[in-house]
Parts: sequence; structure tokens; C-alpha cells
Amino acid sequence: MSTALLTDRYELTMIDAAMRSGLHDRECVFEVFARRLPEGRRYGIVAGTGRLLDLVRQFRFGDEELGWLRDHGVVTTATLDWLADYRFRGTITGYREGEVYFPNSPILVVDGTFAEAVILETLALSVLNYDSAIASAAARMVSAADGRPLAEMGSRRTGERSAVAAARAAFVAGFGATSNLEAGLEWGIPTMGTAAHAFTLLHDSEEEAFRSQVAALGSGTTLLVDTYDVPTAVALAVKVAGTGLGAVRIDSGDLPAQVAAVRAQLDSLGAVNTKITVTNDLDEYTIASLRAAPVDSYGVGTSVVTGSGHPAASMVYKLVARRDDAGEWVSVAKKSAAKATVGGRKHPVRTLENGVAVAETIYVGEEPAAAPNERPLLVPLMVDGEPVAEYLGAHGTGVARTHRAAAIAELSDQAFRLGRGEPAIPTVYVAN
Repeated sequence: MSTALLTDRYELTMIDAAMRSGLHDRECVFEVFARRLPEGRRYGIVAGTGRLLDLVRQFRFGDEELGWLRDHGVVTTATLDWLADYRFRGTITGYREGEVYFPNSPILVVDGTFAEAVILETLALSVLNYDSAIASAAARMVSAADGRPLAEMGSRRTGERSAVAAARAAFVAGFGATSNLEAGLEWGIPTMGTAAHAFTLLHDSEEEAFRSQVAALGSGTTLLVDTYDVPTAVALAVKVAGTGLGAVRIDSGDLPAQVAAVRAQLDSLGAVNTKITVTNDLDEYTIASLRAAPVDSYGVGTSVVTGSGHPAASMVYKLVARRDDAGEWVSVAKKSAAKATVGGRKHPVRTLENGVAVAETIYVGEEPAAAPNERPLLVPLMVDGEPVAEYLGAHGTGVARTHRAAAIAELSDQAFRLGRGEPAIPTVYVAN
């Protein structure tokens, strides 16, 4: 399916005007970066890169798209002819998916002609802004969980395609599973889920509902115990499934007190290995507040698919360099108040001391040889219009998840505080 109209009208009208002036083929460098992190956040996580590369590959104008543009007078015939042959043939480099980023990190660099590169702006930002916002929030929840597993279960709190993207981004950030089956099919993410309160209410008694679920899914299932009275339900759950019951789920109430009481009751009934999972409007703060409670796992919905209050990552797509009429590279930048940009091709590295990140150093101009304590951050993502296979599909999602763990491990303990604070490391520009 074409992704060509997943864009804003002005992308095409800019191309139309540039073709009239003869500058549409001028070589350019565009860059994606976040002006800032959400207030109080100390780092962000890059996510969506694998999705974006696949969407760029599908960015073609077929008869349906061209016919609609023609019928609505969006661009001239000459531009329609150009769009009919469009495919991105340039080069994209960027931070690896799962990488940690900071304000002004050039997480995506698009090299190509003005026309073929500018047309990707809306697509790139719609993917990276949402996916990175979700991954950044999810990573904070993973840190707050302190090694206990989390499942993403927010599909009913966002758009149907956003739900799939959110499940993938959360998995990259360290969540272990999702309730979304399409995410399992598309991206190879483990799926989970058993029953909701409606299943209990369907039956004439709670015991009957538990027996039905255990018969279908086995004693290792998770039984939802807060439809009526929690202590009564816990006793029934162990009675029906035995002491080998897999887990109980709590979805309401004063969680610290409720979890402690359920753990004590399970132990008194001999179900010492039965786990407790909680799913009651959790975010990173409530997860952190449960760190001392005997919770075994968490299910997170609304907060993760909305970026825990920050559903976009403040990323922008800006032209930073172009060739002039003589063929020389010229740095370009906005000078407008509060939205000024830094022009020029950039070469970012993560500066480390004893394996701990201390700065985001961005060399502007010529690429220097990396020092022993510097980790270069840009890698090839698309070469001559072809995506690097390593970053695509379910395999690429797993690669991103692994890289996220390694990148997070470079941060100091200060980076994981949930209170207000500045980015974990400064962004430093060095002109070359």
C-alpha cells in the first residue's frame, strides 16, 4: 500500500514551486532533532526507525494518488509527472533505533535532492515523534519497575495503527509483551492476555468463571480477582486452580495495601509461587511507588500509549546544508527567535569516561577521527534508496531492543531519577 499521501500539502507545493525555479534538484542535507526533552525528562529513546525505513520504501505515487492530486489541483502537470516516477534514491544515516538521545541530537540525516528529501518530512516526523515519545516514557517505566516485567496493554486508548506502533516502541524500550495481536504478527513481539471482568460477569458465579478459564487455559493462567471481593476471589482462585495457580491480577484499589494482603493470603493458602500482576492506571510514578510491594509484574495501558503525558517528542525536520550554484556546500540555519537552528553537516559522538556518558559532542563540518573515549552515533540506515536490512521487520525490532539496553547502560544513575531535572548530559558543539 502506498504511503505517499501520508503527508502535508505544503510538501508538494514546495516541490512544485522549486521545479518552477529550477532548484528542486539542488543537493541538500536535512536533519531530524528534538529541540527539547519533555519537562523533567533526562533522556529520550529513539524509536520508529525500522517502521520509517519500510514506509519510505513504500512511498510511491500510484494512479489513485496522482488522480486525486490532479482532480484537486494540488500541483501542476509537470510536478505530477515527476511524482509518478518518484522513489527516494538518496541516503539516510542516523542514530540506531533504541539509542539514547538528548536535545539537538541529529537522530536522522537525509541526503538527497531538495525535492526527494523534503517530501519525506511529514512521514519522518509523524513516525519518530510518536514512537520516540512512547519509547521514552516506556523506558522510564522499565527503570521504575527495577527488573520486574511489564506488558503493554493500551490498544483501546489510542488509534488502531498507533496501538501497533506503541506496542513496538514499548518493546524496544524494554517491555516484555503486548496485548496487541497485530503487533505480534507484524513485529514478532510476544503477546499476552487472559480475561477481563466481562468474562466473570458472563457466568452465574465467580467460581464458575474461574473453572471455565482454568479448563481452557490451564492452572498456570492468570485469574482476575477484583470483580467482586478480592479476598473471596483469591480463595476461590486457589480452590479452583490449586496451589499451582500461575498468577492473580489486581486492577483496582489501594494497590500497595491490596498487593500486600493478597500476597499474605496466597502464601497462607500454600500458593507461594503464584505471582501477582497489577494493571490499575499505572505510570512510572505509581510503578516506582510499588517498588517495595510484592508485585511480580505490571500491565500498563493509557500512560504508555500517550507517552505518559507527552505524546510527541518535539522533533523537527530542518534543512541544514545545501550546495550552491558553484557546487560548494553551504551551511544554512534559521535565525528566528526561540527556533534558531545550527547549520552544517554534523558528526555526533557520545563522549564517555570509564564507560559512562558525560557529553553529547556534535562536531560540525568535517568529520574528525573518533577519540578512544568517543562512540560515533550515526550509522547507515538507507543507501541509494535501499534500507539496511538489519533494521527492518521483527529482526530489526529485536536489534533495536538490544541496542537500547546497551545505550541505557552508559547513563549515570542520575539519569533515572523521576523528579524534575536537566538532561543527563550536555550537548556540546565543536566546529571543525
